[in-house]
Amino acid sequence: MPKGKKKYGDLVSKHVSNPRHIRGIFNYCDRWCERCPMTSRCSVFAINQEHYADLGARDAENDHFWEKLSDVFQGTIEMIRADAKRQGIDLDSCDTEAIAAEHRLRQRAVKEQECPRAGRKYADMVDAWFESAKPLFAEKKVALESQARMRLPGADPAREAARLKDVVEVVQYYQHQIWVKLMRAADGLLEEESEPVLKDYPKDSDGSAKVALIGIDRSISAWSEMRLQFPEHGDAILDILVQLDRLRRKVEKTFPNARAFVRPGFDDGPAHAPDSALA
Repeated sequence: MPKGKKKYGDLVSKHVSNPRHIRGIFNYCDRWCERCPMTSRCSVFAINQEHYADLGARDAENDHFWEKLSDVFQGTIEMIRADAKRQGIDLDSCDTEAIAAEHRLRQRAVKEQECPRAGRKYADMVDAWFESAKPLFAEKKVALESQARMRLPGADPAREAARLKDVVEVVQYYQHQIWVKLMRAADGLLEEESEPVLKDYPKDSDGSAKVALIGIDRSISAWSEMRLQFPEHGDAILDILVQLDRLRRKVEKTFPNARAFVRPGFDDGPAHAPDSALA
């Protein structure tokens, strides 16, 4: 076995067996590790930090990065084949064309679901708003730089700039993730309808919908702050907030148990993650 492959396997074994790491915590998180208060309890974060520690900014041009990523891919393929063999599944006998056709039909059906469509509409509204708001951000930058030079009493331009940066990051991070998670939730709902899960067993669709709802909640908070920053764009931002609120209510109606879904590590135990990324 190549050295890189063995090293990665050793890392997985080491961190997955670490009693401090919460099992499955990464299954229903928002993947925003830089803002997560639970990275010290996550085996995936620990594995990635150690495996890619020498890669700096992970430059896509870095041959070493792609070499390590290739090791991970090969190791994963071997794991899939081994698991399939244990379960008596012949991967070579699969009708890939039929599976692909079924997947395309399923994806089209999912995209037509009300929640994913509304989520995609919101993402498009965000793109349109940021395009129209480019002059506003330029003007804000000039105004804050002017405040910094004049050192006006009571003004804190550095803090205001940092706050605006945080708000923009929250909006843009969840912009597409919301509808992607809603796609997964809608897909899960279709699967659960054809293959019902046990009555008291947590549903993946609810878990995915909850992650989407968290993104919606945080986006509503961020857009409310954005409206304070740019009162002259208040009406346009209000349209976005209305779309988000309608989307929130649609998701809660479609997935009535989503809010109650317990995400490992985040919604149970003594330590809970904060509700807002702006907290």
